[in-house]
Amino acid sequence: MTLEPSMREKKSLANSEAGGQNPLRRNLNFIQHRPAPPLDRFVDWFWYFDSYMPEHRTERVLPEGSFELVINLRDEPHHTFDPISLKPRRDYRNAWISGTQSGYLVIDTAPYSSMIGVHFKPGGAAPFLGIPASELADRVEELDCIWGREALSLREALLDARDPSLKFRVLADFLGRRLNPASVPNLAVQEALARFMAEPQMIALEEVIRSLGISHKHFIKLFREEVGLTPKRFCRVRRFQQVLHDLQTRKEIRWVDVACSGGFYDQAHLINEFEAFCGISPVRYMNERADSLNFVPMK
Repeated sequence: MTLEPSMREKKSLANSEAGGQNPLRRNLNFIQHRPAPPLDRFVDWFWYFDSYMPEHRTERVLPEGSFELVINLRDEPHHTFDPISLKPRRDYRNAWISGTQSGYLVIDTAPYSSMIGVHFKPGGAAPFLGIPASELADRVEELDCIWGREALSLREALLDARDPSLKFRVLADFLGRRLNPASVPNLAVQEALARFMAEPQMIALEEVIRSLGISHKHFIKLFREEVGLTPKRFCRVRRFQQVLHDLQTRKEIRWVDVACSGGFYDQAHLINEFEAFCGISPVRYMNERADSLNFVPMK
């Protein structure tokens, strides 16, 4: 489960950082924090919210190609749902981690929620996991099943921390201790990730693999172990994300132009990808979306 700020919030954060303001960014009950080195190599941001009061009960969370760590600071459980039947699938109580998803999740939005979490960069969770990222692909798992007692100790320390600044410090200290210095990101995977993130719609996968000087089979194995998805699926997810960002900036939307700039064969191809990663059509997404790109209210 992820929590991403809207494009407007990202611009606000960038402006405040450029002006030398406090690295904590506040928006009502939501706070976002960029960690210091060396964690910033692996983490996009920490986030925290308190007394969240949504107008809807469930929402779609769209795939981004990265991991999310979530710690519940209340006692009420949270749930995932079957994306088709919408029947409850699993409940999560203390802390959980969402692996790299190849499709969308459906989650609840419990009133008065209080949570803190980590939004990892693609491939960024691998040095902290202790297991290959591929083992958590398309899964949401209770954190104590992976990190044991450490997960419970982290939650206890976060509950004891009095304010968001202290909570972020607890989170940073914990991740700093878990960072495995021997788990150095593979240079070939990192180079491929940089290219995939920059232009996912332009990538010829075979050309990238040849340029890295390793076999196709070995590269896919390394990539899955660090990122969680195959390179092909990851590029599809990132191309979808690029379209979502494109839609935020267009004053007038012509779907043929959106499909063309996104590297899709045609408008039908774009619609098929939207339904695969979002569960709804592009037009319906535009009608139902909230401020954040990757959260679509359901009911």
